[in-house]
Order: sequence, then structure tokens, then C-alpha cells
Amino acid sequence: MADYKGTIAVLTGGGDVPGLNPAIRGVTFRALREGYRVIGIRRGWRGLIDIVRDESHDNSNNYIVLTQTQVNKAARTGGTFLHTSRTRASHVARDIVPNYLRDTYTEEINDLTPEVIKNLEWLGIDFLIAIGGDDTLSYAVHLFQKGIKVMGIPKTMDNDVPGTDYCIGFSTCVTRTIHLTNSLRTAAGSHERFMVLEVFGRYAGFTSMLPTLAGAAHRCLIPESPFDIEHLADLLSKDRRENPSSYSIVLVSEGATFQGGEMKFEGMEKDAFGHPKLGGIGDEVSLALKRLSPKYNDGRLVNVISQKLGYMVRCGDPDFIDSVVPTAYGNLALDLILKGIHGRLVVLKNGRYDHVPIEVVTEQKKFVNVEKYYDIERLRPYYKNFEMLPLFIMTS
Repeated sequence: MADYKGTIAVLTGGGDVPGLNPAIRGVTFRALREGYRVIGIRRGWRGLIDIVRDESHDNSNNYIVLTQTQVNKAARTGGTFLHTSRTRASHVARDIVPNYLRDTYTEEINDLTPEVIKNLEWLGIDFLIAIGGDDTLSYAVHLFQKGIKVMGIPKTMDNDVPGTDYCIGFSTCVTRTIHLTNSLRTAAGSHERFMVLEVFGRYAGFTSMLPTLAGAAHRCLIPESPFDIEHLADLLSKDRRENPSSYSIVLVSEGATFQGGEMKFEGMEKDAFGHPKLGGIGDEVSLALKRLSPKYNDGRLVNVISQKLGYMVRCGDPDFIDSVVPTAYGNLALDLILKGIHGRLVVLKNGRYDHVPIEVVTEQKKFVNVEKYYDIERLRPYYKNFEMLPLFIMTS
């Protein structure tokens, strides 16, 4: 076997977004050029708990050795060719513990971190690069605190990983949202309706704020500020009357709530990190708007188009920003590794690439600063004081 300076592993966890494959490419190209071997862990943390530490066992479903040709081709596509999962290795339900470990781990919820560490050692991993959101990265923090040399790359369409102005996937999400909204407005205008579009955003409203700032919608509802449905109906009715095409649009973050209400969920099932699947607030807003519409439209009922954009904004190829930034993030991670530095999260701050302690992921939360960026009376972003703000404006 060829001589290597060391072995670097890379994995992607949580939801898929455009930009993951360019990040894997950025890591792999630089690492190979510097003389390292690169292993891709498949299905996020799941791949690291499913490995069987036996040379005769076929572990190709859990990890692969990455080549330049392989990652170069994949980088032009969306999603992650390594696949992903929402596995939380410190909280593994008994029924998904690997078969060969079930005699050892018998609790309802099991911490398989000891197995993850043994598997990393068995693979000869010197550095582990985790690409994900706050859930994936929070477990990376856990491993770092156990002595594993970990680096983090922030990824999430919601752009809510703390410590960075930008997370992989956000730009493409906003671009897709604007494009789809502009496409759907033809139907709203043809039928002179309200249009309610539900977008991602569990706890932070960046994915509805930025498209609205760009002019895609008249109003937006965000998780950070519960809304009065009567006030929204009044505003959208005025927007509709003032629009020559007689329609108005509101973007609704999936985590938005009525005043005095709670988040809406699709069933009671929760993922490994305790998050139930959000969904349904867009439909509830639509029904309420239709019911209230005669009150604000001279007694006439206004019908509503309700659409959940969902996976349409996270599929397909990455845009320019989600092709360049992940490449830079991957290279920055390698810069640090070459210096013997680990336990860092690579970030963009005020337009410049940097790195911060990876623990920031578990020590802070990132939300829209409502007082600074969101007009609670107009239910839309403020359009003022842009001087010296970063590219994506509403960072914290």
C-alpha cells in the first residue's frame, strides 16, 4: 500500500442540501494533493456505528476510499453521494443497534460512542471532518470532548448554525424559493388569490426573510415572532388591492406560530435528535385567511393557493455560492489539519473565511434578530441601514 501522511475521514449528516458534494470534493482534492488518504463515511454517523471490525467483513456499505475522479464528478451534482442519515450515535434505539452489538447494548436508548471511537481507530483515522447542521455537529463536539480530532463544516438550508454567517445550502435554497415563488405567482394572479407558501425554517426565519427582502413575497411569517392572523389578513388584502394583478403572497416558515399557538407537526414521530417533523402551518394559515377574507374584502370571499415548497428547494444542483463556499470550507479545514489544529468549525464571518471553536455549536443558538431586521407591524424585513452589513444581511 502506498505511503500516506495520514488518513482523513469525511461524512455528511442530517438533511441533504446542494453543496455537500462540492465540500467533499474540496476536502478530498486538497487532502490527496497533500499526501493523505481520504475515507468517506457513508450515511453520516450511521456508517460509524455499523462498521464490523473484521478485515474479512464487507464494510463497503459503511465507508469507501475516495478518489479524485469520483469526487470531481459528484461535485457537479446536488445532494450527497455519501448518503446521509439523522443518526445520533450517543442515543441509539435498541431496535437499530447493529445485530452483532445487541448482546452488549440492551437498553431502550444506547450510547454507542465507544464503538464509534473503536471504529475510527480500526480505520486508522487521524482526523474526522463532519459536514452538517447543529445536530450533526453537536455529536462532533461530543467526540472532540472524548479526544477525537474533529473538524466541522456548517451545513443547513435554515442557515442557523451559530458562529458563522453562512451554512452550505442556504443560497441555493433562497434561489430556489425565489424562482418557485415567481413561477407560482402566475397562478395566483390568474385567479386573483392569496398565495401561502410554506418554506423550511424550524426555529429561524432566514429562509423566508431573504426571499421576501428580494421581492418574492409581500409578507413573511417567522418562528421568532408569533403572528396575529387578523393582522395578516388585513395586510394581504391591502397588498392584493394595490396589486394590478390582484394577488398577494406570504412566505411562512414551517416553525411559525399563531399568537398563543404552538408549532404544527406531521404526526408524533420524532427523529434521533428529538425533533418531530414540522408541517401544516401553511395550510392552517390558508384556511384562516380564506375564512377571514370577506371581513377585509367588502364581504367577498378570496380563495387561497397553499403550497409547501419542501424538498423542491433542497434538490438539484448547487448554485454559484454553494459551489464555491463548500470548496473553500473544505480547503480551510485542510489548512488547519496541516497545521495540526483540530476542534474547529470553519466559518464565514463578515465576508471572510475564518474558524471558531467547534463548541460554539452547542453553546449558542442562532436566530433572526427581530428588533433589528423584522418589522412586526408590516410582517416583512426592514429595508434600511445596510451599510457595513455582511452579504446575507440577517446574520447574528
